[in-house]
Amino acid sequence: MEHRRLGTSGLEVPALSFGAGTFGGTGPLFGAWGTVDVAGARRMVDMCLDAGVTLFDTADVYSSGASEEVLGAALEGRRERVLVSTKTGLPTGDGPNDAGTSRLRLVRACEAALRRLRTDRIDLLQLHAFDARTPVDEVLATLDELVRAGKVRYVGASNFSGWQLMKSLAAADRHGWPRHVAHQVYYSLVGRDYEWELMPLAQDQGVGAVVWSPLGWGRLTGRVRRGQPLPAVSRLHQTAEYGPPVDEALLYRVVDALEAVAKETGRTVPQVALNWLLRRPTVSTVVIGARTEEQLRDNLGAVGWALTPEQVAALDAASAAPAPYPYWPYRRQAGFARLSPPAV
Repeated sequence: MEHRRLGTSGLEVPALSFGAGTFGGTGPLFGAWGTVDVAGARRMVDMCLDAGVTLFDTADVYSSGASEEVLGAALEGRRERVLVSTKTGLPTGDGPNDAGTSRLRLVRACEAALRRLRTDRIDLLQLHAFDARTPVDEVLATLDELVRAGKVRYVGASNFSGWQLMKSLAAADRHGWPRHVAHQVYYSLVGRDYEWELMPLAQDQGVGAVVWSPLGWGRLTGRVRRGQPLPAVSRLHQTAEYGPPVDEALLYRVVDALEAVAKETGRTVPQVALNWLLRRPTVSTVVIGARTEEQLRDNLGAVGWALTPEQVAALDAASAAPAPYPYWPYRRQAGFARLSPPAV
C-alpha cells in the first residue's frame, strides 16, 4: 500500500482508507448503507490490515454513535497499528448544544467519541460542517486545547466552502493554533466540483483531500448501466435523496467510459474509478466503504497498478463539466495555465 503525507503535515496515511459508515447501521440512511456487526467489522479490519489500509474513518452522527462503538470494538487489541479519524459538528440530538462546534460541544463530543472508540486519542478529528454561529477563534482555540491535552493529534474539516476553510486557516496561522491538515470532501468522476476552488486552495495551503463517496454515492459500482433500471438490491433506492445530485447524461457518459477502460485493463468499474482519483492533485487518501467482504475485496484492488495516460484522458473527457463562474472566462483563455497553481 502506497503511503502519502496528509497535506503538508508530517503524518503518513495510506492511499486507501476505510470508512466505517456501514458499521452498526440504523435508520433510513445508515441502515441502507449497511448493518455490519462487530464480528463482521473485525473481519473487515483484518482484510484492511492485510492490505496495508491502516486509517479508519467514522463520525459521531453515523447511526447515533453506533459506528464508532462497533469500530472501537473491532480495533480492540490492535489500536497501536492503526490511525483513527472521526468527525463531529452535525446534529446528534434535539438539544440546543447537540449541534455545531462550540467549545462545550467540541469538548463533550470528543470525550464521548473517545469512550465509544475505546481509545485515549483521536488521530484526526474533523469538523463535519462549518458552524457559522460559533466564532472561528472559539472553535480553533478549543481544538488547540484538545491537541495540547493529548486527546487529538491532528485536526481537519469536512464539506467546508473555500472561504470557510481559508478563514479557519488564516485564524490558525494568526494565533499559532493547529491548522486543518485535511479536508474531507466529496469527489468522484461524476462530481468534480472540488477541482474549481477547493483543490487550488488545498494546493496553495497544503491541505490534503480525504475523499468521501468516491464512487458517486454508489452510482459507479458497475451495476448502474445505461438503459437499465436500478438493480433490485441497491442503496440508491433508499438514499439517493441524501447524496450528491448527478446529471443522468453525465452519469451514463462516465459509466460508458469506465466500462471501456475496465475491459482494457481487466479491472472492475469501481477499481478504475478509484484508481483515477488516486492520481489527482492534493488527494491524500480515498475513503472506501463496504457492506460486504466481497465489496471490500474489490475496492482494495484499486491500488498496485496504474491507468495509462490515454485512459486517464478518456475518463477526464467523459467526466468534464462546464466551469462555473468566475472560472469559465479564464478557462477559455490560452494563458490561463500560467496563472494556475502548480500541480502537487
